[in-house]
Amino acid sequence: MGGIGTLGGVTDSPLLQIENLHASADGVEILKGVDLTVDRGEIHALMGPNGSGKSTLASVLMGHPDYKVTGGRILVDGEDITEESATRRANMGMFLAFQYPEEIPGVSVIQFLRQALSNRTGTDYTILELRLKVMEAMGRLGMESSFADRYLNEGFSGGERKRNEILQMAVLEPVLAILDETDSGLDIDALQTVAEGVNTLVSPERGFLIITHYQRMLVGSG
Repeated sequence: MGGIGTLGGVTDSPLLQIENLHASADGVEILKGVDLTVDRGEIHALMGPNGSGKSTLASVLMGHPDYKVTGGRILVDGEDITEESATRRANMGMFLAFQYPEEIPGVSVIQFLRQALSNRTGTDYTILELRLKVMEAMGRLGMESSFADRYLNEGFSGGERKRNEILQMAVLEPVLAILDETDSGLDIDALQTVAEGVNTLVSPERGFLIITHYQRMLVGSG
C-alpha cells in the first residue's frame, strides 16, 4: 500500500468481514444482523432508501461513539476490531469519506493533511515533504495546486468538498476506504470527477465500500 504499511500485513483473511452485526443508537436498534465481506482489490456498493441504516453502518465500522454494537463482530485482516477506538481504526488504515465534510476555518488543507498523515504513519513530515506528496497526488487527480493552501472546506462548493475527500484518500493511502454517499448533491461534472478519483486510487491492496443512493456513481467508478 504505497509504502506506508497495511492492516497487519496481507493475510488469507478477507480485508473486511462483518458477521451478524447488530448496532443501536439511543436504545433503538438500527442494524439488525448485517453480514458483508470485502476483499482487497474489490469495490462493493451498498444501496438502499433513506433510513435503512447505510450511514449508520459506515459510522459503526469507524467506531463512532454514538453507536453501540449489541451483537456480531467486525474483523479486518482477521483481527477483531469491534471494540477498537476510532483513532485506532484510522491509524490501522481505515478511512471514511463523509457525506457532509465539516469546515475547519484557519486550518489549511495541507496543514490538516500533515497532521493526519503523521498520525497515520507515526512519521513527522516536514511541510516541504508533505507539500511534495500532496502536489503529486493533486496532479494525479487533476486538481489546482492552490487548493492545498485554502482553509479546509471553508467556502468550498459541494464538489470541492468531495474532491478534497478524494485528495485525503490519495495522500493517506488507506487500505479500506468507506465512502458515505460521496455523490450526494453533486452535479454530473463533479460526480465524474469523484468517480475518476476513486478509479485512480483502486489497487489490488485496497478495498472500497461505496454507500450511495444512486447507480450513477457506480457507472463512473465501475
